[in-house]
Amino acid sequence: MKTKTIANLDFLSKQVLEARRYYLNLDPPSTTPTAVVCGGSEHCEPEYRIRRSGFRYYGLEFVARGEGALVLAGRKYRLVPGMVFAYGPKVPHEIVNDQKSPMVKYYVDFVGKPALRLLQAGPLAGWKAAQVSDPQQIFEIFELLQRNGTSISRQTGAICATLLELLLLKVTEKAAPESTGDLRTLISYQRARQYLEQHYMRLKSVEEVAQAVHLNLSYLCRLFRRYDQVPPYQHLVRLKMNRAAEMLLEPGVLVKQVSEELQFSDPYNFSRSFKSVFGMSPEKFIQRGRRD
Repeated sequence: MKTKTIANLDFLSKQVLEARRYYLNLDPPSTTPTAVVCGGSEHCEPEYRIRRSGFRYYGLEFVARGEGALVLAGRKYRLVPGMVFAYGPKVPHEIVNDQKSPMVKYYVDFVGKPALRLLQAGPLAGWKAAQVSDPQQIFEIFELLQRNGTSISRQTGAICATLLELLLLKVTEKAAPESTGDLRTLISYQRARQYLEQHYMRLKSVEEVAQAVHLNLSYLCRLFRRYDQVPPYQHLVRLKMNRAAEMLLEPGVLVKQVSEELQFSDPYNFSRSFKSVFGMSPEKFIQRGRRD
């Protein structure tokens, strides 16, 4: 079989102002379990437009900045930061840039039934697009793929295949439900979550989060259940307990001190929350941690 070269990779767009790309096995065997073929990021020209009736590999794309429009398998979507979508052989798609706000997109092309099963088990099944609630995490995995894809080692292929599977799982975890529709609700959730993560040490309740970001408490709870699948209080407790575990391993620190610093009403409530998260009391955690 003829080997493909970078020069004749006709599926790569030339309508880009800047691109960072990496190439692995451009002609993988049909029996390959999971393999990344190539990937990268593209800063699109204002006139950027891609129209394909299909694709030789499976492709996953992520909009990091800018806006555009997508027609995928007959469905129309507005592309905004945080949107992800996938396509493959015999999947028609058209991507059009917004000339006033050109897109910066990441992409990864791949083959293999295990990766395809992960893709089809998530929100992109049936060749759909989805909005993710935490675009930063998706961005970071694409950047890891970029760094590892351009490295040279015997493990490069395996590392990139593993990162691809992680990316597909993370898209499934962070995808917003289709029914959300209104981008304003996602922005409200992201603002509330950011405030919670920045100030969790001094927060005593999620009511304080709702007040700080000017949202009704019941609405805040609905947002977290919709985009995070867990209530905001559970998210707050997890953040506090992770920090508590770090503090308890410091020499001479008392449970009461940690409880007070994390704004718990008393050590009993703190210990109960700690055990509900980690399955053991703070005292037992200290004994095990300091003995190790």
